[in-house]
Amino acid sequence: MASPAKSFVEVGSGNHFPLENLPYGVFRPSEGGEPRPGVAIGDLVLDLSVIAAAGLFNGPLLSSSTSFSQTSLNAFMALGRPAWKEARATLQKLLSADEPTLRDNAPLRAKAFFPRSEVTMEVPAVIGDYTDFFSSKEHATNTGTIFRGPENALPANWLQIPIAYHGRASSVVISGTNIHRPRGQTTPPAGEKTPVFKPSGLLDFELEMAMFIGPGNELGSPVTVENAADHIFGFVLMNDWSARDIQKWETVPLGPFLGKNFGTTISPWIVTLEALEPFICEAPVQDPAPLPYLTETKRTSYDIPLQVAIQPEGETKASVVCRSNFKYLYWTVSQQLAHHTINGCNLRPGDLLASGTISGPEPGGLGSFLEQSWAGTKSISLEHGGTRKFIQDGDDVIISASCQGEGFTVGFGECRGKVLPSKPY
Repeated sequence: MASPAKSFVEVGSGNHFPLENLPYGVFRPSEGGEPRPGVAIGDLVLDLSVIAAAGLFNGPLLSSSTSFSQTSLNAFMALGRPAWKEARATLQKLLSADEPTLRDNAPLRAKAFFPRSEVTMEVPAVIGDYTDFFSSKEHATNTGTIFRGPENALPANWLQIPIAYHGRASSVVISGTNIHRPRGQTTPPAGEKTPVFKPSGLLDFELEMAMFIGPGNELGSPVTVENAADHIFGFVLMNDWSARDIQKWETVPLGPFLGKNFGTTISPWIVTLEALEPFICEAPVQDPAPLPYLTETKRTSYDIPLQVAIQPEGETKASVVCRSNFKYLYWTVSQQLAHHTINGCNLRPGDLLASGTISGPEPGGLGSFLEQSWAGTKSISLEHGGTRKFIQDGDDVIISASCQGEGFTVGFGECRGKVLPSKPY
């Protein structure tokens, strides 16, 4: 077994952010100042603007770049995989135990490192556009069975195209942001024609992951499925909150609107494809075979165990309600991206493409309360007491994920949000 990489920064066992990970984020120091790019290492954040100003990004692609002096990661995302690899190699060397450049420079270390617990994390990119896919066959089958019956569970097109809709980028928020229960119209009571306007009574979580786009593509020029990975900067965790009763009334004929656009929570640290290479695995077999533009020479995914927990208000412990895995997705991220652009749609650096709810094949792997409660027809017991059918005010929903390597962990941290009552209007 190969020994894990060693940093001069202390990284405890099970810490999500060892030298093998180095995820990117944007943070603001506790004493104030402009947001700036950073990477997580152990319990610290390394300020990349300080490292760049010190001239330590001295490779051919980054030596003259101003991407780390920006208030978002968009400029760095736009540089592409060769620059990302150069940055990763530079950072792994600078942070390694046997490299003195940063290790032995106390004034520089004092300027460059911040405790993670003492910084404020920001949305890491200016998100121009946000797309939400529907890529889990288990989730699509479950929800289709609930609403249309088992004989019509999957729409006729589901096995042929990665279905998606356009979401609302302005309401994508960082982990730790409170979510107010949305109001809207809901289905008229039996025998009546007038809808009911009220706070949603069926507020739900959706366990998702999302990819940030790096280099975009020109309008009219599709990205091939084989080249799609070069346009993916990395992944975050996502909770795409859903108001099921509002969504049910509004969704025909154009799909979700107010039932979805009131809030989408993402984790702050973007884990790169390079960090996830040890966890590449086979993707599910597709039957029928997809059309040629969606056919991959080698179908792979990532083995990323996912977990959702609910911590009711006033409780000290969170109850795990779901364990799933990214590898269950029927449509891969390369297929999602290729389909998104096949009509000539242009993606831009910082765009966000989400997986859709990730449900597994086992009962404990259902990625929403809609599925777990079978549309509210049964209660879910919480391991530390209480029951749920949907989310209650005061509930803190916590999504986490980590991959276990040989002597190290590559994790995503947490994606969490607490539900508060509707605001007056």
